[in-house]
Amino acid sequence: MADFVKNTPSILVSLAVHVVVVLVLMMIPLAIQATNSDLLLESIFTEDIPYEQIEQQLELETKPAETLNVIAGGAPSTAVGAAAQPASAPVNVQKANVLNEATVDAPRVEAMVLSGEVMATELGEGEITGEVGAMVEGYGDAMGVITQEITRMMRQSKVTVIWMFDESGSLEDDRKEIRENYMRVYDELNIVATQDKQLRRRAANDQLLTVVASYGKDIHEWTPRPTADPEQVKAAIDKVPVDESGEENMCRSVAQIINRYKASTATGKRKLAIIVVSDESGDDGDYVEQVIVAAKQAKSPVYVMGRESMFGYPVARQRWVYEDKDEGISETFWLPIRRGPETAYPECLQWDGLHARWDGQAAGFGPYEQVRMARESGGIFFVLPGNEKNLVGRDVNLKRKYDFLAIREYTPLLLSREEYAIDRAKSPFRQTLWNVIVRLNPLDNKILFETHDPELNIRREHYPLLPAPFQQEAGRQAIKAAKAMLLINEALGYLDDVKPQRAAEPSQRWRAGYDLAYAQLHLFRLRLFQFLLAMDAHASNMPKPANPESNEWNFWRNKKTLVPDEDQFARLDKTFNIGMSRDEYLKMVVEEEKKAIELLNGVIAEHPGTPWAFRASREISDGFGYIVTDRLWDPSGRREEIARTLPKL
Repeated sequence: MADFVKNTPSILVSLAVHVVVVLVLMMIPLAIQATNSDLLLESIFTEDIPYEQIEQQLELETKPAETLNVIAGGAPSTAVGAAAQPASAPVNVQKANVLNEATVDAPRVEAMVLSGEVMATELGEGEITGEVGAMVEGYGDAMGVITQEITRMMRQSKVTVIWMFDESGSLEDDRKEIRENYMRVYDELNIVATQDKQLRRRAANDQLLTVVASYGKDIHEWTPRPTADPEQVKAAIDKVPVDESGEENMCRSVAQIINRYKASTATGKRKLAIIVVSDESGDDGDYVEQVIVAAKQAKSPVYVMGRESMFGYPVARQRWVYEDKDEGISETFWLPIRRGPETAYPECLQWDGLHARWDGQAAGFGPYEQVRMARESGGIFFVLPGNEKNLVGRDVNLKRKYDFLAIREYTPLLLSREEYAIDRAKSPFRQTLWNVIVRLNPLDNKILFETHDPELNIRREHYPLLPAPFQQEAGRQAIKAAKAMLLINEALGYLDDVKPQRAAEPSQRWRAGYDLAYAQLHLFRLRLFQFLLAMDAHASNMPKPANPESNEWNFWRNKKTLVPDEDQFARLDKTFNIGMSRDEYLKMVVEEEKKAIELLNGVIAEHPGTPWAFRASREISDGFGYIVTDRLWDPSGRREEIARTLPKL
């Protein structure tokens, strides 16, 4: 069986190279004969159009609670994320009731459950573990937990809370929600003050002061001085602008604001707390350790209200619509925003077999930088659920949540990037998977990767409509596809070499990453060959477009695979001596498809209820094949002009 697997790739690659050569040979006479002087305006944008655009408004609870149950250092029961580790003395507080489901092979303490009152009083605020993934139902619920955290701190000292809003255009609606919910904090604190004897003794105008700041490329403060007036706070939130630069220096800004106010904490008379509100992970993730150092020195917890990371990927995309009613123009663009990955470095492929990923799949955990600084400082990362109306992608807005009890076995290793890389290098199994991810990386991201291969971005859309230009472009892309198939074969060889080590790998997360990558590469190899066959068939026949007004051809995924007809197979066999009959070839393809499906189903069975299983299921549903269709694109001819003025989110 191993010999069959090793021989099969060489057959497919040979066929792929044959197809490329045939295409190139066909283009030469066609290009020479082409004398058509028609002009064709092509868009330079090759982004996919999402298969799904599901929208839902976030439901928020803004009514203040009438009583409070104080919970120190985290949120109850629905926490999602890695088991937290404290910045000082270890206190492991599990949030999930898993004792009934666990099999205990040896005596151990699985969970310690303490009331919030006991934790705040007996352990001390500095000893409480940071929570890395408190799942809340919206900003209203997050505000309720923040009220509890502020209450806990106010029992010991006066408190200064600094709100840090990112200035991205994608967060504009969220800032409005925060403003409307802000009074909830003060209303609930007033309730606490009437119930808590210790707080009644401490009551003073400056017991709780607030600072409102924001960051983009630079940091800005909107309260002239820390204030106890909630109306001033709300007015300050209204002043937060949209930074047109598109830069979000989150880490440097948080470190800077902590250092600016930490002098007030040195005497022990005031406690400093930072609340970051952002739907992006920022552009300066390599500065996250500076935040942690500053927060620990100031003993300042950092709380983050954010979104789930993209699954093993740094980029999400947000819809932006340009409208000119006078000219009757409406154009939709999908602008990149940084949101992830959930680990120090990606642990899954950045490639979908044809170009950089577009799937928009959530990870079940928050972005690495935000979760790490919350955990290390003793704060909380709030995972805000619900669909974002302008965030698009095939998977990002599906109405599902990963199963907590399943995903808790796949928690990210939230070490510093330097420590993470050292730890990864100790394992040949993990390092081999990382090497494959790096070699098959089409994405230019200096924080995560030293290099990338732009040749892995194979064009799928916006092919010229006319025969000669189409065939010329098809030839260029076919060569890239054949090269990619060779890289896949090489990568599978590396993964086969470490396959015996999989059983000894202690991390369920790394096992899942290996299983998914191994299955995907088998699938991608078939898809690339199907892409080449579809391109060859279209270049040979050049059918007329279904719509006479169309101006381009596009390749779309299809569940039905393309079977070479007698003429296509005979041409390949005659020219390159394939060495097998058409029936043998078709049988080989069927076996390869069966193997790829079995591997993907194996991921689903081995890692149920996880992002890896979800991605494997998506790969199966997308199928192996491609179809070519015509389309009328950018009829106004204005899209490229509009693209020059796109905002930077």
